[in-house]
Amino acid sequence: MKIVFIGASHWHLDLYLLPLLDNPEAELVGIADPDPDVVARLTQRLGCAGDTDFRALCRRVRPDFVFALGRHADMPEEARFLIEEEIPFALEKPCGLSSADVAPMAALAAQKGAFAAVPLVFRNGDFAQHLESLKDEGDLSYASFRFIAGFPARYRQAGCAWMLDPSLSGGGCTINLAIHFFDLAIRLLGPDVRVLNATMANHAWRERVEDYSVVTFERAGALCVVETGYLFPAPTSNFDMHYALRSPRSYTIAHDTQTVESLANDGTSRQWPSVTTNVPHYRTFVNDVLARVRAGQPPLASLADMVPVMRLVDDAYAKARSTPLLPAGPILAAS
Repeated sequence: MKIVFIGASHWHLDLYLLPLLDNPEAELVGIADPDPDVVARLTQRLGCAGDTDFRALCRRVRPDFVFALGRHADMPEEARFLIEEEIPFALEKPCGLSSADVAPMAALAAQKGAFAAVPLVFRNGDFAQHLESLKDEGDLSYASFRFIAGFPARYRQAGCAWMLDPSLSGGGCTINLAIHFFDLAIRLLGPDVRVLNATMANHAWRERVEDYSVVTFERAGALCVVETGYLFPAPTSNFDMHYALRSPRSYTIAHDTQTVESLANDGTSRQWPSVTTNVPHYRTFVNDVLARVRAGQPPLASLADMVPVMRLVDDAYAKARSTPLLPAGPILAAS
């Protein structure tokens, strides 16, 4: 399969690229990005074609599949082109700035029968599959997901300062990190889940986007709390995380990125290894999505799945506006 990456300056590039280069059934044939320096650097590194215009590149090399990255504001335009050109693709989340961006693209993809995957990569792991199996016990009562990543300065260091501009990114840790757990909230509580309340702040770093967010979901009295932030002093792909879920017969805890514990109502406990963060699942996603294209199967998650997720994102930001962010600027030293 001939593969192209567009929007290649995105900081997630290597999460897709490295497993792709290990796949014997795939060949990287092109890289596109609006920044000519990025194109020059990557084409020299990878020995493939490059262009600052993704349309020109795709029409020239006619890829079998495209991994579409780039700025969130540019994603709808990328998707529209790939759908119209009948090129199967995977589009980085959140696929746009709002549901108003994503819904028309999902409708167009459905109309054209396009393969339009989205890397909601927790779906590729056994941990999410275990959580969904808890529904066999009956209604979940409560769930909480804490997922705190590194400082927002990492986006400037990665050449992606646009992530800190809400007009280009749509927001901060909510639209970037929490979106995985919004998808889990829908899958665990059902399509009628709603945003009960949301609080966001930028007190730690005074950026134009939130660096901390707490969103509570509700459905028929069941609650799910999603807490995310850019606060953890650790390298990229390291997180302060803790998950807990109450189902009728058990209490499930993810203590860290590798271990899950389930405690039955009688107090008996069992533990097992499980990947509970998103990063390792990108390798699984890359191999899975290419296998599905070759087999003529639909993606595990598509643009259609992103529409209800982005509606929850819209609702969360709307509810959080009652407490506006602080003016952007340097952090004030404590007196």
